Amino acid sequence: MGQQRLTERELHAWRTSMQMMELLRARIEQQLQAGSGLSNADYTVLVLLSEAPGRRMRAYELARVADWEKSRMHHQITRMCNRGLLARERCGSRGMEAVVTEKGLAALKDAAPGHLQEVRRLFIDRLTPEELDQFAGIAAKILDNLQADQPSL
Repeated sequence: MGQQRLTERELHAWRTSMQMMELLRARIEQQLQAGSGLSNADYTVLVLLSEAPGRRMRAYELARVADWEKSRMHHQITRMCNRGLLARERCGSRGMEAVVTEKGLAALKDAAPGHLQEVRRLFIDRLTPEELDQFAGIAAKILDNLQADQPSL
């Protein structure tokens, strides 16, 4: 089957979406770094662990929930442990859990207000409630397809 070109409409939708995602990610990352010294990856891990029972999770489960490769999560946990944001604790004979430290919780608590304000300023407040619902529906449709199409590891 030959390549099917994108129409002008399709190309515009694709390029606009990609530019929006990249610029939004960069702006959020800049705000987190400037406001708290945390990266977006740090913030993601801290949020996921802070919401987990006992503020702990097995590393492989954390990688699955974050939708990251296991090696990426391992390196992220190592960096965060070196900074005192997380600790590793043995779980069973071979398992390891990542646990948020008090320093990690304090960093998350300090970072959250500025992060949420920036998310609101750059994204939420730019859309009407109806547009926000439409956007969430469209994003969920694409996300569902991506997750269903993902090869099992």
